[in-house]
Amino acid sequence: MKIGFIGLGKMGFNMVHRLLNHGHEVVAWNRSPQSVLEIEKLGAIGADSVGDLVGKLSGRKVVWIMVPAGKPVDDTLDVLLPLLNKNDIIVDGGNSYWRETQQRSERAAREGIIYLDCGTSGGVWGLQNGYCLMYGGVEEAANYVEPVFKSLAPEKGHVYCGPSGTGHMVKMVHNGIEYGMMQAYAEGFEILEKAPYSLNLTKIADAWQYGSVVRSWLLELAVSALTADPKLDQLKDYVQDSGEGRWTVQTAIDFDVPAHVITASLFTRFQSRQDESFAMKMLAALRNQFGGHAVKTKA
Repeated sequence: MKIGFIGLGKMGFNMVHRLLNHGHEVVAWNRSPQSVLEIEKLGAIGADSVGDLVGKLSGRKVVWIMVPAGKPVDDTLDVLLPLLNKNDIIVDGGNSYWRETQQRSERAAREGIIYLDCGTSGGVWGLQNGYCLMYGGVEEAANYVEPVFKSLAPEKGHVYCGPSGTGHMVKMVHNGIEYGMMQAYAEGFEILEKAPYSLNLTKIADAWQYGSVVRSWLLELAVSALTADPKLDQLKDYVQDSGEGRWTVQTAIDFDVPAHVITASLFTRFQSRQDESFAMKMLAALRNQFGGHAVKTKA
């Protein structure tokens, strides 16, 4: 299948590479020309603009966009929509907020263009292992693009979720669950690290991979990280979030769902970014005021 692809970041580049490996013809564009030159070496057709990309597609055009959520998506649509014809298809494969996806789908529909949302999971390992794909939108268009989904995903690793927005919603919740799982692993390993024993966390994590109910790909990645740096001395205890956890918590509030674990894991990430916590100072001050409990002061 011939497809246009906008965005050659750490995910997009490998996705195009995988499509090329599966025999698809890909026209690729990226803001950085160097990425376009690199993907051309792998067999892609390079484009020097969005207009050039669309011009190199024929028939019913399919354009996959893989750009950061928010304004970059809307900016891309501003350029792309006027260049497409009725019944052409845009696939948003990034982590967009599902309510914004619904609005973009309505915007595209007013131009007669179909907007599919595709949650994409697999990270930097997707080229080798494939990507789990969760997509929503007009089912006929999703079926039309299915050869691409099949090539990007491992066997049984892609699912049509329903109307516009459902793909990004499912991916959002997927990432919210991921937040909770990662936090549980992190807390468990800290308990073991603080234990009054000389425990080999790498070997323990590796053993948990065989027969344990907590085995997972995340645990496999923990083994990899601990093998490279057993005490994680090279890392700062600072954890960023890219938005999906926040959207999951907001959606849980909207739906009256008590998402305790996901919410706590998100707030823990916020806490990791504080050099100094005023809240913790206030707690210490209050304990000292009412009970005379000892406090630690700055030198």
